[in-house]
Amino acid sequence: MVQKIKKVLLPVDGSPSSMKATEYAIDFVKNYQAEIILIHCHRAFPSYLGEPLFQEMISSTMDKANNVLKPYKKVLSDHKISFTDFLFEEPIGKMIAEVAASKKVDLIIMGTRGKTDLEGLIIGSVTHQVLYLAHCPVLVIR
Repeated sequence: MVQKIKKVLLPVDGSPSSMKATEYAIDFVKNYQAEIILIHCHRAFPSYLGEPLFQEMISSTMDKANNVLKPYKKVLSDHKISFTDFLFEEPIGKMIAEVAASKKVDLIIMGTRGKTDLEGLIIGSVTHQVLYLAHCPVLVIR
């Protein structure tokens, strides 16, 4: 039995492979009339900073994270794709899997930076983490 795809999670990081995954996701969701949940995971806020440095770090991090999302939001809007976007704090691989579960997505489409399996296993790539932790199918675009 083939499952109807209604929600696709698209994690992005500003890399060329993320844009390639976005282009693939656009074609995919058009065929299924699905919606995209676009996410970006920014670096964790350092807890050791005092005020006002802590607030400045939050503001700077959020500005950078929103700038990462801008080109993806534009491409999705230009193609008239239904999407919602969110920003989350790392750890990236774990957060992608948690968001996929909480938003009840049917599929994750994500890019890879092309690390070999051996490198990924040694340093624990985000793709490997998501493949291990996700409750749903994961489509990895090279």
